[in-house]
Amino acid sequence: MPTLLCLGLGYCARFYVAEFGARFERIIGTSRTPKPAGHVEMLAFDSAAPSDEVRAAVAAATHLLLSATPSETGDPIFNALENAIASSSTLASIVYLSSLGVYGDHDGAWVDETATTIPAHARGGARLAAEQAWQALGRQRGVPVAVLRLAGIYGLGQNAFTRLLAGRAHRVAKPGHVFNRIHVSDIAQAIDAAFARSADGVFNVTDDEPAAYSDQVLMAAKLIGVDPPKQLSMEKAREILTPMALSFYAGCVRVKNDRLKRALGVTLRYSTYREGLRALFDGGYEARDPLDA
Repeated sequence: MPTLLCLGLGYCARFYVAEFGARFERIIGTSRTPKPAGHVEMLAFDSAAPSDEVRAAVAAATHLLLSATPSETGDPIFNALENAIASSSTLASIVYLSSLGVYGDHDGAWVDETATTIPAHARGGARLAAEQAWQALGRQRGVPVAVLRLAGIYGLGQNAFTRLLAGRAHRVAKPGHVFNRIHVSDIAQAIDAAFARSADGVFNVTDDEPAAYSDQVLMAAKLIGVDPPKQLSMEKAREILTPMALSFYAGCVRVKNDRLKRALGVTLRYSTYREGLRALFDGGYEARDPLDA
């Protein structure tokens, strides 16, 4: 029986399950504080002491979707369930959601999956270590592991419109600085393709056009008819932005998505932020749980 276990039923996993969950006869999700999620069986996950129910779910799963955020102590799921996953007799495929943050600063050059990984901050380093741990486990177990390196994610409830209206959008003056984005709907497509093809290896999941964040904010502000925030110097940005927000300006890299299209066969629904923002504006951009539909 095809069984999907989402160890960390977060933003991307929920959109994937909402669109492609019918491919599985059973879907199980985990969360620290589980809440009802449509037809998904929800389990509480405690990385310090995984329950018998979670271990039973690992033993039953044919497909694992991993999306927990690692820390300096490693990936909490890997640390808690490495042995249980390695000893599973049913497992056929693993998809791990990582980040383009592993590439760090390439001074604006175009890179692909073969590029040197030089994380510009601790989060990127933790992601890279987690990637390597899951790939090693896959080789040990003889199971394909698709590492999906995600660009900056946007979609319902998580976009330039909602940030503008909440007063959290910013425009930082750093000439030449760009980064990649990806709509959550295209992430769902990539996950589905990785499982369908039993993909193994690293895949950049990003749209076609790296762009300045200011460009996206300006477009969103024009669409909803509000004034864009004033542009900040980097010095001023360091005073008022969070470390997380500042980390996006720590380096500059343009990331290619050729392997996503060629090896996984994904045709992007939103090839640039312009198509993505326009679709959100036309169809609704407020927060909405896809599993409630």
